Amino acid sequence: MNVWIVFAGAVAGASLLMAGLWVVQLRRGDAGIVDAAWAGGIGLLTLVYALLLPGELQRKVLVGVVAGVWSLRLAGYVLKRVWTMPEDGRYQQMKSDWGADAQRRMFGFYQYQAVAMILFSLPILLALMNPSPAGWLDWIGAVVGVLAIVGESLADWQLDRFRSDPSNRGKVCQLGLWRYSRHPNYFFEWLHWWAYVLLAWGWWPGWLALAGPVLMWFFVTRVTGIPPTEAQAIRSRGEAYREYQRTTNAFFPWFPRPTESAGSRGRG
Repeated sequence: MNVWIVFAGAVAGASLLMAGLWVVQLRRGDAGIVDAAWAGGIGLLTLVYALLLPGELQRKVLVGVVAGVWSLRLAGYVLKRVWTMPEDGRYQQMKSDWGADAQRRMFGFYQYQAVAMILFSLPILLALMNPSPAGWLDWIGAVVGVLAIVGESLADWQLDRFRSDPSNRGKVCQLGLWRYSRHPNYFFEWLHWWAYVLLAWGWWPGWLALAGPVLMWFFVTRVTGIPPTEAQAIRSRGEAYREYQRTTNAFFPWFPRPTESAGSRGRG
């Protein structure tokens, strides 16, 4: 089937999916379902692309496994939180800031997520359609994807375990991966998109798959990820989170810096 017909269908489908889910969130009063739909929608697009478009079979399997596992895990994780926890503080704040215009602007936000879904499906599309014979670079890409999924899963599990302890209410999670990055889940999410760069390499449009990690870095560090998450964390945890910001990298994992009090003692 012609790639442009498939892509046009994907655009229309993504827009309709998000319009329908906007109605769902309107009735439930919880906008967080958009995050699950974004991940799940990319998984569905991967399946459609793999079935309808040409490509090298072994690479299609590798891409399908990485994208499929990533999509199912992330969509399932977010959906569980949506059904069992209060609405994410980021969306509560957005609605509060938008006031009476909140639902009209939320519809636009959901359509913006449909556009993001399409954009992030493109690196997967390029990897699936790569006609060159599968080789060692593809296997490295698959390994990068699996390691990223494991790392993100571990970070989410560590945070959930911390939050499930009532004695940690109001405290900042600095256990496990969260000791080395304030957002290890975002870091591994970004790393995951490098898998498709490696899997797409080998034909002339493959370099365009670099848009995946570039866009992910931009969104999580500048738009919908770290800025609103940290604003909410400061509102709920105050000085404890500010101290965490002073000692721990926001994105790339690294050893924590000494606290201000410890640094002062050292200089004295």
